[in-house]
Amino acid sequence: MKPWWEKIKSWFVKGKAFLLDAKAELRKVTWPTRKQTLASTMVVIVVVFIVSTFLGLVDFGLVKLIKLILG
Repeated sequence: MKPWWEKIKSWFVKGKAFLLDAKAELRKVTWPTRKQTLASTMVVIVVVFIVSTFLGLVDFGLVKLIKLILG
């Protein structure tokens, strides 16, 4: 059986290897430009607005329908 410090040493070696691999993978990433990021953000905001408006109208209609049925 290994002494406890060998176990801890192997954790640090594995952690260092993981961080080096992660750094290498991040160098391969094609990062979006500022223009692409802003365009994507605007698309998300517009879609969220459209979906929230639709769900709000459906909720309003269902509330009115339930009030009509229940009196």
